[in-house]
Amino acid sequence: MPTASLQTLERPDGSATYSNNGYTIIGAVNGPVEVQRRDEIPDESAIDVVVRPASGVGGVRERHLESIIHSTLRHIILVSAHPRSLIQVTLQVTAIPVNDSVSGKLPQAASDLPILPALLQTSILVLLSTSIPLTMTLTPALIAVDLEGSLQRDPSTKQCQDADSVHVLAFSSKGDLLLVESEGEFNLNIWERVYAEAIQLCRGNSKQEDTNDISMISEPENDMESFVRNVVGDKIAKDQQWKERIK
Repeated sequence: MPTASLQTLERPDGSATYSNNGYTIIGAVNGPVEVQRRDEIPDESAIDVVVRPASGVGGVRERHLESIIHSTLRHIILVSAHPRSLIQVTLQVTAIPVNDSVSGKLPQAASDLPILPALLQTSILVLLSTSIPLTMTLTPALIAVDLEGSLQRDPSTKQCQDADSVHVLAFSSKGDLLLVESEGEFNLNIWERVYAEAIQLCRGNSKQEDTNDISMISEPENDMESFVRNVVGDKIAKDQQWKERIK
């Protein structure tokens, strides 16, 4: 089960810690801040994403992950709200699965996909913690298809290595599919099963209609959208405790 907490660091404008499937990510966001003139966009905010491995310095793999996260966040953040400014998101990997890598960096033969959902979810949590205006939220899912065609939610590193295909899908709070990254061999039938499994994991029983209204679920759910709502709700309740004490 995933765990998360908001505002775990003091100095950044917003921060969060997220753990799931053997990965632990500490994220921080600063912004809107002044941007260098060469990176300035007249009518939008510039977004900078930095992924740091558990040890050493980032390489090609981290740059690839940064580009995926950057393009995804541009659909999430209301960039027109703060033109000529910079929003910087830093994601520090602090723990990885035991059999993933001794050095703490992604091995050259490993897939980039298993860590991507944790990085994406941490990005959303840090943005929520700092109240940067968003057009929507996002929840990702990692699905592996084994040699027998069975679907595995949040597979381990070993299961990803042995799988026929591995898929990362991310859905917005409006039910839109925002990101698809797949590796391996699969056909259309398998893809449709993966899609159905992923949207169930991300959105549960939420309405999948394209609407501007947020679907509020009264009963507890095990989907990622409910998880994010609970994390934010717990932080708000904690921040409001002082009001209860003075009554």
